[in-house]
Amino acid sequence: MQFAIIVILNPVDNFKIDIDQVLKSKMGDKARYVPRFVTNWLKKIVHQDDINRFIDQEGDKQGVEWIEDCLKFLDTKVNVVGTENLPSAADGQRFTFVSNHPLGGLDGLALGAVLGKHYNGEVKYLVNDLLMNLHGLAPLCIPINKTGRQGRNFPAMVEAGFSSTNHIIMFPAGLCSRRTNGVIQDLEWKKTFVTKSVETQRDVVPIYFEGRNSDFFYRLANVSKALGIKFNIAMLFLADEMFKNQHNTFTVRIGKPISWQTFDKSRTPLQWAQFVKNEVYKMKS
Repeated sequence: MQFAIIVILNPVDNFKIDIDQVLKSKMGDKARYVPRFVTNWLKKIVHQDDINRFIDQEGDKQGVEWIEDCLKFLDTKVNVVGTENLPSAADGQRFTFVSNHPLGGLDGLALGAVLGKHYNGEVKYLVNDLLMNLHGLAPLCIPINKTGRQGRNFPAMVEAGFSSTNHIIMFPAGLCSRRTNGVIQDLEWKKTFVTKSVETQRDVVPIYFEGRNSDFFYRLANVSKALGIKFNIAMLFLADEMFKNQHNTFTVRIGKPISWQTFDKSRTPLQWAQFVKNEVYKMKS
């Protein structure tokens, strides 16, 4: 799951966004040479005032309650189709919920609210470790950072998550959807959810989330890729995309659980991951 604010959270104050402080921490004395109109533009793009107002409003709230308040703050509603496919919370079995990732923020919040409420808060996201800076979301996160100092602990943290009593929510593409040849769809799904679900005997529940970002977002992502820019510039605009999607109702389609025994040796784990991805997109209305 991605949030634009993960790249501009104040490293000193984990509860607020402060563009001025971030620039100072990254650039030192050179930050004073950044034109004021640039910093004001950044504050506007990441919705610094809007998000900080919500953070002030929430105080010490955490977990599912915090997520539900996020959706109320954004006036976002979720229409769930296929609730009969949601396994009972009473049978003790644990599941891996996998979804396409069209929005990069709101979709994660919406699924956390739906599944968190159904399973009494016993859910965890596998997410970028920077999201741990979000006080309200942190209790629901298993942080992942393959490239930084924490990378050595990555296998153990994933193992702990799947071996826990929590249901796991994953967006196997990692990045939010892109537009390729006119089609908005996830990039290749990673195999981790297949291998770990088999190891821990978790059935996989496929979910299709209906939604999209703006044409500007997709153009920016494609231009950045064409120019070979390694930094994910589009991610900087995800907060803005989230606010563009205010006041909307999104449909979530829940498919029937796929038994972990399905993922046998007839295909590689990566091939099985693409199989599940295809099953998810078959649910598209």
